[in-house]
Amino acid sequence: MTPMDMTPVDMTPMDMTPVDRTGPYVRSARVYDAVNEAEGKDYAREADAILELIRDRAPGATSLLDVACGTGRHLEHFARHLRCEGVDRDAGMLELAKKRCPEVPFTRADMTDFDLGRRFDAVVCLFSTVGHLLTTERLGAAVQAMARHLSADGVLIVEPWFQPAQWMDGYLSLVSVDLPDLKVARLSISGRRGNIAELDFHYLVGAHADVDAFVEHYELALFTWEEYRAAFERAGLVPEVDEHGLTGRGLVVGVARAGPPPRG
Repeated sequence: MTPMDMTPVDMTPMDMTPVDRTGPYVRSARVYDAVNEAEGKDYAREADAILELIRDRAPGATSLLDVACGTGRHLEHFARHLRCEGVDRDAGMLELAKKRCPEVPFTRADMTDFDLGRRFDAVVCLFSTVGHLLTTERLGAAVQAMARHLSADGVLIVEPWFQPAQWMDGYLSLVSVDLPDLKVARLSISGRRGNIAELDFHYLVGAHADVDAFVEHYELALFTWEEYRAAFERAGLVPEVDEHGLTGRGLVVGVARAGPPPRG
């Protein structure tokens, strides 16, 4: 028998000029929750684990502030147990959070310099949002701002982004959503520039008989455990590092030393 004609496939990269390129969450906020659920994120389990940590470190806690609260998926669970508030700089995310948690007060502000004029028994910053701060100076400013909102016996819990040794350059990932009224494909490729992790998320979104294509570019700092510890200590907190945490990215837990946290 004559072998079949196996014409080689041309694997030369195609021209992937993006249809629309934006910053983080500008276009994806409306599909953010659906994509994370498809990726297996369990907000209820994570919230329960954080509540257990809070009860252990601050047994009398009655209030919680969620910094960079996003669409409020953790807050909807926290609010069943504690008096809660949320802070985020993204207006689109906050609109979704307000609809999900109408009883929770929200403030639009940057995590590095917000001042609500109130203190809380627990302050949390989850889902690696601190990676967006990019520099140790901004990380320190954010931890200072969060620490200033702690009550005397309060606890600060921060979920970091990946450690430098964990980051895989050139990693290709695909997440898909297949719901009756929403179809999403999110293809991502990882890169690295020094201590900055780079991600391009290529979205194809189908909803209400329309199809939208866009790319969002993300940059997140690969802070080390030492840099997290130093930021907590400068804010007057005693840091404790759990290198696994909720999802393998770790947690940094801080309790206040005697006296108010320093400023500056």
